[in-house]
Amino acid sequence: MKLTHGAVLLAAAAVASPLVLGLGIVFLVAVAAEDENRNDVDFTLSSGRLRVGQDHVPAQYAGLIEKAAADCDAGLPAGILAAQIKAESNWDPTAQSYEYRKDPDTGGTVRIPLAKGIAQFIDGTWASSGIDGNKDGRKDVWDPEDAIPSQGKMMCALLKTAKKHPDYNGSPIELALAGYNAGWGRVQQYKGVPPKSFAAGQTHNYVNAIMADVARLTAPDTSGDPELSGGWGRPVKAALGTPYHQSGSMWSSGYHTGIDFTVPPGTAIHTIGPGKVVAAGSGGSYGNQVVIRHPDGMFSQYAHMTQIKVSKGQSVQGGQIIGLSGATGNVTGPHLHMEVRTGPDYGTDVSPLPYLRRKGIGI
Repeated sequence: MKLTHGAVLLAAAAVASPLVLGLGIVFLVAVAAEDENRNDVDFTLSSGRLRVGQDHVPAQYAGLIEKAAADCDAGLPAGILAAQIKAESNWDPTAQSYEYRKDPDTGGTVRIPLAKGIAQFIDGTWASSGIDGNKDGRKDVWDPEDAIPSQGKMMCALLKTAKKHPDYNGSPIELALAGYNAGWGRVQQYKGVPPKSFAAGQTHNYVNAIMADVARLTAPDTSGDPELSGGWGRPVKAALGTPYHQSGSMWSSGYHTGIDFTVPPGTAIHTIGPGKVVAAGSGGSYGNQVVIRHPDGMFSQYAHMTQIKVSKGQSVQGGQIIGLSGATGNVTGPHLHMEVRTGPDYGTDVSPLPYLRRKGIGI
Protein backbone atom coordinates (compact mmCIF):
# COMPACT_ATOMS: atom_id res chain seq x y z
CA MET A 1 0.00 0.00 0.00
CA LYS A 2 1.41 3.40 -1.00
CA LEU A 3 0.93 5.97 1.75
CA THR A 4 -0.77 9.30 1.08
CA HIS A 5 -1.56 12.38 3.18
CA GLY A 6 -3.15 11.70 6.52
CA ALA A 7 -2.85 9.22 9.35
CA VAL A 8 -2.89 5.47 9.01
CA LEU A 9 -3.39 3.31 12.11
CA LEU A 10 -0.98 0.39 12.13
CA ALA A 11 -0.03 -2.24 14.63
CA ALA A 12 3.57 -2.16 15.75
CA ALA A 13 4.18 -5.32 13.75
CA ALA A 14 3.66 -3.37 10.55
CA VAL A 15 5.53 -0.21 11.56
CA ALA A 16 7.75 -0.80 14.56
CA SER A 17 10.93 1.12 15.15
CA PRO A 18 13.94 -0.38 16.92
CA LEU A 19 13.31 -1.17 20.57
CA VAL A 20 9.79 0.26 20.75
CA LEU A 21 7.71 -2.86 21.32
CA GLY A 22 5.73 -2.99 24.53
CA LEU A 23 5.05 0.76 24.41
CA GLY A 24 1.53 0.44 23.06
CA ILE A 25 -0.25 1.30 19.81
CA VAL A 26 1.52 3.81 17.58
CA PHE A 27 0.35 5.96 14.69
CA LEU A 28 2.39 6.37 11.52
CA VAL A 29 1.74 9.78 10.01
CA ALA A 30 2.86 10.14 6.43
CA VAL A 31 3.06 13.88 5.84
CA ALA A 32 4.76 13.82 2.47
CA ALA A 33 2.94 14.01 -0.85
CA GLU A 34 2.96 11.20 -3.39
CA ASP A 35 6.42 10.72 -4.83
CA GLU A 36 6.19 12.00 -8.38
CA ASN A 37 9.74 10.90 -9.16
CA ARG A 38 9.13 7.24 -8.49
CA ASN A 39 10.27 5.05 -11.36
CA ASP A 40 7.33 3.07 -12.73
CA VAL A 41 9.41 0.83 -15.02
CA ASP A 42 10.97 -2.27 -13.48
CA PHE A 43 14.68 -2.71 -14.07
CA THR A 44 17.57 -4.31 -12.24
CA LEU A 45 20.74 -2.78 -10.89
CA SER A 46 24.05 -3.97 -12.25
CA SER A 47 24.61 -5.96 -9.09
CA GLY A 48 21.34 -7.81 -9.69
CA ARG A 49 20.45 -7.73 -6.00
CA LEU A 50 17.35 -5.50 -5.81
CA ARG A 51 14.29 -5.18 -8.02
CA VAL A 52 13.72 -1.50 -8.70
CA GLY A 53 10.45 0.09 -9.79
CA GLN A 54 6.79 0.42 -8.90
CA ASP A 55 5.78 -1.88 -6.04
CA HIS A 56 9.42 -2.84 -5.52
CA VAL A 57 12.40 -0.72 -4.38
CA PRO A 58 12.31 3.02 -5.19
CA ALA A 59 15.26 3.87 -7.42
CA GLN A 60 16.50 6.69 -5.16
CA TYR A 61 17.07 4.27 -2.27
CA ALA A 62 18.32 1.14 -4.04
CA GLY A 63 21.96 2.21 -4.18
CA LEU A 64 21.98 3.23 -0.53
CA ILE A 65 20.53 -0.11 0.50
CA GLU A 66 22.95 -2.16 -1.57
CA LYS A 67 25.94 -0.21 -0.27
CA ALA A 68 24.76 -0.60 3.32
CA ALA A 69 24.51 -4.36 2.78
CA ALA A 70 27.88 -4.55 1.02
CA ASP A 71 29.56 -2.65 3.88
CA CYS A 72 28.60 -5.48 6.26
CA ASP A 73 31.15 -8.31 6.35
CA ALA A 74 28.70 -10.71 8.01
CA GLY A 75 26.70 -11.64 4.91
CA LEU A 76 23.77 -9.22 5.19
CA PRO A 77 21.52 -9.45 2.07
CA ALA A 78 20.35 -6.18 0.51
CA GLY A 79 16.89 -7.70 0.17
CA ILE A 80 16.60 -7.98 3.95
CA LEU A 81 17.30 -4.26 4.42
CA ALA A 82 14.87 -3.38 1.64
CA ALA A 83 12.10 -5.53 3.10
CA GLN A 84 12.76 -3.96 6.51
CA ILE A 85 12.35 -0.43 5.20
CA LYS A 86 9.17 -1.42 3.39
CA ALA A 87 7.79 -2.81 6.66
CA GLU A 88 9.04 0.07 8.81
CA SER A 89 7.99 3.13 6.79
CA ASN A 90 6.77 2.06 3.33
CA TRP A 91 9.71 4.06 1.88
CA ASP A 92 8.57 7.35 3.49
CA PRO A 93 11.56 9.36 4.83
CA THR A 94 9.17 11.64 6.76
CA ALA A 95 7.39 8.81 8.57
CA GLN A 96 6.64 9.60 12.20
CA SER A 97 5.26 7.24 14.83
CA TYR A 98 3.70 8.34 18.09
CA GLU A 99 2.98 6.76 21.42
CA TYR A 100 -0.27 7.66 23.14
CA ARG A 101 -0.24 7.75 26.94
CA LYS A 102 -2.63 8.80 29.65
CA ASP A 103 -1.57 11.98 31.44
CA PRO A 104 -1.59 11.14 35.20
CA ASP A 105 -2.36 14.78 36.09
CA THR A 106 -5.17 15.59 33.67
CA GLY A 107 -6.40 12.12 32.81
CA GLY A 108 -6.27 13.07 29.16
CA THR A 109 -4.33 11.40 26.37
CA VAL A 110 -1.03 12.88 25.31
CA ARG A 111 0.79 12.17 22.06
CA ILE A 112 4.51 11.55 22.36
CA PRO A 113 6.78 11.38 19.29
CA LEU A 114 8.35 7.96 19.05
CA ALA A 115 10.05 6.54 15.92
CA LYS A 116 11.31 8.71 13.09
CA GLY A 117 12.34 8.52 9.47
CA ILE A 118 12.60 5.90 6.78
CA ALA A 119 14.20 3.34 9.14
CA GLN A 120 12.02 4.29 12.16
CA PHE A 121 14.67 4.94 14.79
CA ILE A 122 13.67 6.10 18.28
CA ASP A 123 15.80 8.88 19.76
CA GLY A 124 17.81 6.69 22.13
CA THR A 125 18.71 4.14 19.47
CA TRP A 126 19.57 6.88 16.97
CA ALA A 127 21.87 8.53 19.52
CA SER A 128 23.81 5.28 19.97
CA SER A 129 23.59 3.79 16.47
CA GLY A 130 23.03 6.66 14.04
CA ILE A 131 25.93 7.61 11.73
CA ASP A 132 26.73 10.39 9.29
CA GLY A 133 26.35 8.25 6.22
CA ASN A 134 26.81 10.97 3.61
CA LYS A 135 29.68 12.68 5.47
CA ASP A 136 28.02 16.11 5.49
CA GLY A 137 29.02 16.79 9.09
CA ARG A 138 25.79 15.79 10.81
CA LYS A 139 23.75 12.64 11.38
CA ASP A 140 20.12 13.28 10.54
CA VAL A 141 17.49 10.64 11.30
CA TRP A 142 15.25 12.18 8.63
CA ASP A 143 17.89 11.88 5.90
CA PRO A 144 17.85 8.48 4.15
CA GLU A 145 21.54 8.95 3.31
CA ASP A 146 22.19 8.73 7.06
CA ALA A 147 19.31 6.52 8.20
CA ILE A 148 19.81 3.65 5.72
CA PRO A 149 23.57 3.24 6.41
CA SER A 150 22.73 3.41 10.13
CA GLN A 151 20.13 0.68 9.69
CA GLY A 152 22.69 -1.44 7.84
CA LYS A 153 25.32 -0.93 10.53
CA MET A 154 22.91 -1.84 13.30
CA MET A 155 21.65 -4.93 11.47
CA CYS A 156 25.24 -5.99 10.74
CA ALA A 157 26.15 -5.80 14.42
CA LEU A 158 23.03 -7.76 15.36
CA LEU A 159 23.80 -10.39 12.71
CA LYS A 160 27.32 -10.86 14.07
CA THR A 161 25.91 -11.27 17.57
CA ALA A 162 23.26 -13.70 16.31
CA LYS A 163 25.87 -15.93 14.71
CA LYS A 164 27.41 -16.42 18.16
CA HIS A 165 24.21 -18.10 19.34
CA PRO A 166 23.60 -21.16 17.15
CA ASP A 167 21.56 -22.68 19.95
CA TYR A 168 18.85 -20.02 19.62
CA ASN A 169 15.61 -20.70 17.76
CA GLY A 170 15.84 -19.05 14.33
CA SER A 171 18.42 -18.38 11.65
CA PRO A 172 20.96 -15.60 12.29
CA ILE A 173 19.08 -13.28 9.92
CA GLU A 174 15.79 -13.92 11.73
CA LEU A 175 17.43 -13.34 15.11
CA ALA A 176 18.94 -10.06 13.88
CA LEU A 177 15.54 -8.88 12.64
CA ALA A 178 13.96 -9.75 15.98
CA GLY A 179 16.71 -7.85 17.76
CA TYR A 180 16.18 -4.80 15.56
CA ASN A 181 12.46 -4.84 16.27
CA ALA A 182 12.29 -5.73 19.95
CA GLY A 183 15.85 -5.35 21.22
CA TRP A 184 18.47 -8.06 21.60
CA GLY A 185 17.47 -8.50 25.24
CA ARG A 186 14.19 -10.02 24.12
CA VAL A 187 16.02 -12.42 21.82
CA GLN A 188 18.19 -13.47 24.76
CA GLN A 189 15.13 -13.80 26.98
CA TYR A 190 13.43 -16.24 24.61
CA LYS A 191 16.64 -17.77 23.22
CA GLY A 192 15.41 -17.02 19.74
CA VAL A 193 12.75 -15.09 17.88
CA PRO A 194 10.11 -14.17 20.48
CA PRO A 195 6.99 -16.36 20.20
CA LYS A 196 3.52 -15.24 19.18
CA SER A 197 2.67 -14.82 22.85
CA PHE A 198 5.14 -11.92 23.16
CA ALA A 199 3.68 -8.46 22.45
CA ALA A 200 0.63 -9.93 20.70
CA GLY A 201 2.87 -11.56 18.12
CA GLN A 202 4.32 -8.25 16.89
CA THR A 203 7.95 -9.31 16.63
CA HIS A 204 7.06 -12.80 15.43
CA ASN A 205 4.91 -11.35 12.63
CA TYR A 206 7.48 -8.66 11.81
CA VAL A 207 10.20 -11.26 11.19
CA ASN A 208 7.93 -13.50 9.14
CA ALA A 209 6.63 -10.64 7.01
CA ILE A 210 10.11 -9.40 6.16
CA MET A 211 11.45 -12.85 5.33
CA ALA A 212 8.45 -13.44 3.07
CA ASP A 213 8.95 -10.13 1.23
CA VAL A 214 12.64 -10.56 0.41
CA ALA A 215 12.12 -12.58 -2.78
CA ARG A 216 9.70 -10.00 -4.19
CA LEU A 217 12.22 -7.19 -3.75
CA THR A 218 15.25 -9.13 -4.98
CA ALA A 219 16.09 -9.29 -8.67
CA PRO A 220 17.95 -11.90 -10.72
CA ASP A 221 21.52 -11.41 -11.82
CA THR A 222 21.30 -10.17 -15.39
CA SER A 223 24.98 -9.43 -15.81
CA GLY A 224 25.75 -12.75 -17.50
CA ASP A 225 23.73 -15.17 -19.54
CA PRO A 226 20.07 -14.37 -20.21
CA GLU A 227 17.57 -15.79 -17.80
CA LEU A 228 16.76 -19.36 -18.75
CA SER A 229 13.41 -21.06 -18.89
CA GLY A 230 12.83 -24.37 -17.22
CA GLY A 231 10.43 -26.03 -14.84
CA TRP A 232 10.58 -26.44 -11.10
CA GLY A 233 10.73 -29.81 -9.42
CA ARG A 234 12.19 -32.02 -6.70
CA PRO A 235 15.98 -32.30 -6.47
CA VAL A 236 15.64 -36.07 -6.08
CA LYS A 237 12.75 -38.51 -5.97
CA ALA A 238 13.11 -39.67 -2.40
CA ALA A 239 11.56 -39.45 1.04
CA LEU A 240 12.33 -36.60 3.39
CA GLY A 241 14.68 -37.26 6.27
CA THR A 242 15.80 -34.71 8.87
CA PRO A 243 13.44 -31.69 8.83
CA TYR A 244 14.29 -27.99 8.90
CA HIS A 245 15.33 -26.53 12.28
CA GLN A 246 15.62 -29.85 14.11
CA SER A 247 17.92 -29.28 17.09
CA GLY A 248 21.06 -31.31 17.59
CA SER A 249 24.69 -31.09 18.68
CA MET A 250 26.07 -32.52 15.43
CA TRP A 251 25.30 -29.26 13.60
CA SER A 252 27.61 -26.30 14.19
CA SER A 253 24.58 -23.98 14.24
CA GLY A 254 22.85 -26.10 16.87
CA TYR A 255 20.01 -26.88 14.52
CA HIS A 256 19.43 -28.24 11.01
CA THR A 257 19.54 -25.42 8.44
CA GLY A 258 17.87 -27.31 5.59
CA ILE A 259 16.03 -30.51 4.74
CA ASP A 260 17.47 -33.94 3.98
CA PHE A 261 16.51 -36.50 1.36
CA THR A 262 17.43 -40.11 2.05
CA VAL A 263 19.21 -41.30 -1.09
CA PRO A 264 22.10 -43.74 -1.66
CA PRO A 265 25.48 -42.58 -2.98
CA GLY A 266 25.58 -41.75 -6.67
CA THR A 267 21.97 -40.60 -6.97
CA ALA A 268 21.56 -37.86 -9.60
CA ILE A 269 20.77 -34.46 -8.04
CA HIS A 270 18.70 -32.00 -10.07
CA THR A 271 18.45 -28.25 -9.55
CA ILE A 272 14.98 -27.35 -8.28
CA GLY A 273 14.66 -24.58 -10.89
CA PRO A 274 16.54 -22.45 -13.43
CA GLY A 275 19.36 -20.16 -12.36
CA LYS A 276 23.07 -19.50 -12.23
CA VAL A 277 25.68 -21.43 -10.24
CA VAL A 278 27.35 -19.11 -7.71
CA ALA A 279 29.37 -21.79 -5.86
CA ALA A 280 30.56 -25.26 -6.81
CA GLY A 281 33.21 -27.01 -4.73
CA SER A 282 34.23 -27.66 -1.16
CA GLY A 283 31.91 -26.19 1.45
CA GLY A 284 33.56 -27.22 4.71
CA SER A 285 31.14 -29.23 6.84
CA TYR A 286 28.78 -29.26 3.85
CA GLY A 287 31.30 -31.30 1.89
CA ASN A 288 31.07 -30.89 -1.87
CA GLN A 289 28.30 -28.38 -2.52
CA VAL A 290 26.56 -26.39 -5.23
CA VAL A 291 24.73 -23.09 -4.66
CA ILE A 292 22.39 -21.71 -7.33
CA ARG A 293 20.86 -18.24 -7.62
CA HIS A 294 17.34 -18.35 -9.06
CA PRO A 295 15.55 -15.68 -11.13
CA ASP A 296 13.49 -14.53 -8.13
CA GLY A 297 16.68 -13.69 -6.22
CA MET A 298 16.53 -16.67 -3.88
CA PHE A 299 19.24 -19.33 -3.60
CA SER A 300 19.22 -23.11 -3.30
CA GLN A 301 22.12 -25.15 -1.89
CA TYR A 302 22.88 -28.84 -2.37
CA ALA A 303 25.44 -30.49 -0.07
CA HIS A 304 27.44 -33.67 0.67
CA MET A 305 27.88 -34.55 -3.02
CA THR A 306 30.27 -37.23 -4.14
CA GLN A 307 30.62 -35.56 -7.54
CA ILE A 308 29.86 -32.07 -8.91
CA LYS A 309 28.82 -31.73 -12.55
CA VAL A 310 28.54 -27.94 -12.91
CA SER A 311 30.93 -25.02 -12.41
CA LYS A 312 30.68 -21.54 -10.94
CA GLY A 313 29.15 -19.01 -13.32
CA GLN A 314 27.31 -21.65 -15.34
CA SER A 315 23.63 -21.13 -16.14
CA VAL A 316 21.38 -24.14 -15.56
CA GLN A 317 17.94 -25.21 -16.64
CA GLY A 318 15.35 -26.34 -14.14
CA GLY A 319 15.78 -30.05 -13.49
CA GLN A 320 19.34 -30.17 -14.84
CA ILE A 321 21.67 -32.69 -13.16
CA ILE A 322 24.22 -30.76 -11.10
CA GLY A 323 25.94 -33.61 -9.26
CA LEU A 324 25.72 -36.99 -7.55
CA SER A 325 24.78 -37.59 -3.93
CA GLY A 326 27.32 -38.78 -1.42
CA ALA A 327 28.55 -38.50 2.15
CA THR A 328 31.22 -35.78 2.03
CA GLY A 329 31.59 -33.30 4.88
CA ASN A 330 29.99 -33.61 8.30
CA VAL A 331 27.57 -36.53 7.88
CA THR A 332 26.61 -39.82 9.51
CA GLY A 333 25.65 -41.41 6.21
CA PRO A 334 24.89 -40.65 2.56
CA HIS A 335 22.03 -38.24 1.82
CA LEU A 336 21.23 -34.96 0.07
CA HIS A 337 21.09 -31.89 2.27
CA MET A 338 19.29 -28.97 0.60
CA GLU A 339 18.76 -25.39 1.76
CA VAL A 340 16.77 -22.42 0.49
CA ARG A 341 18.41 -19.09 1.26
CA THR A 342 17.92 -15.36 0.84
CA GLY A 343 21.65 -15.01 0.15
CA PRO A 344 24.42 -17.30 -1.10
CA ASP A 345 26.07 -17.91 2.26
CA TYR A 346 25.46 -19.79 5.48
CA GLY A 347 23.14 -18.03 7.90
CA THR A 348 20.56 -16.82 5.36
CA ASP A 349 18.47 -19.98 5.35
CA VAL A 350 14.67 -19.98 5.33
CA SER A 351 12.20 -22.83 5.65
CA PRO A 352 12.50 -24.72 2.34
CA LEU A 353 9.09 -26.41 2.09
CA PRO A 354 6.92 -23.25 1.88
CA TYR A 355 9.20 -21.89 -0.85
CA LEU A 356 9.19 -25.15 -2.80
CA ARG A 357 5.42 -25.44 -2.55
CA ARG A 358 4.97 -21.89 -3.85
CA LYS A 359 6.90 -23.06 -6.91
CA GLY A 360 4.46 -25.91 -7.40
CA ILE A 361 6.80 -28.60 -6.05
CA GLY A 362 4.74 -31.12 -4.14
CA ILE A 363 6.68 -32.21 -1.07
